Amino acid sequence: MIPWRAIRAIISRDLTRMLRQRGRLLSSMIRPMIWLLIIGTGFGTVLEQFGRGSYQQFMVPGILCMVLLFGSVLASLSLVYDKESGVMRMLVIAPFPHYWIILTRILGAAVVGLCHALLLIVILAAIGYLGIPHSIPLLIIGLITTALLSAALGALIAVYSRTLENFAVVMNLFIFPTFFLSGALYPVDHLPPLLQWITRGNPFSYGVDLLKHAINPGLPPALAPDFSIGLDLTLLILWTLVALTVSCLRFSRPVALERLAARLATRR
Repeated sequence: MIPWRAIRAIISRDLTRMLRQRGRLLSSMIRPMIWLLIIGTGFGTVLEQFGRGSYQQFMVPGILCMVLLFGSVLASLSLVYDKESGVMRMLVIAPFPHYWIILTRILGAAVVGLCHALLLIVILAAIGYLGIPHSIPLLIIGLITTALLSAALGALIAVYSRTLENFAVVMNLFIFPTFFLSGALYPVDHLPPLLQWITRGNPFSYGVDLLKHAINPGLPPALAPDFSIGLDLTLLILWTLVALTVSCLRFSRPVALERLAARLATRR
């Protein structure tokens, strides 16, 4: 039986937290605009001199994925916070399987990431950097699958993190290489062979590439998408399922839950 009330309660809680943290929401919009308007303008000027097309237009899918990645992974921080504050104790003893806690948290984090991305889409459209996408259905699918992947990866980090400090350190080590080696800032085929292999093994690369197909399929060959739509969708789904399965198994381990209960008991 699906615990719909618990799912709605946890997702509503994540959304309420996002809306109350207005500074964090504002910073999540400022970060991608800095990349687009400052770094994108500098590199774009150089590329346009060689007739390579609009670099800023090339960056738009990657910037949207950046917001999804940062928003969804940061939303997973609440999973670690709940373990430290004692809220998780109430969820652990709730009358539904423990894996529903992870599933619901991933859905909540994905919704938060999607809210950030939709807000950025409005901003980009207002300032003229995003017109009518080539394929709106593909854009929607790309945003949802990339948000779910980012949330599942965030949950994977959270279930192995015992404290907020551990989560913050691992998150910073994870987010920036994941973004830089994803094809968001430069085409994969133009990287050195070693970095190409790393980028092709990065699950986030396929979310970026899928949004390139949805938004910018008509860019010059040097800035065109690197993979096929079918490959992007297949690997996004597979990586999400892998991260989701490992997170659920880790969280549902009896030993892990016993240790969590013991730590909470010692704090009383």
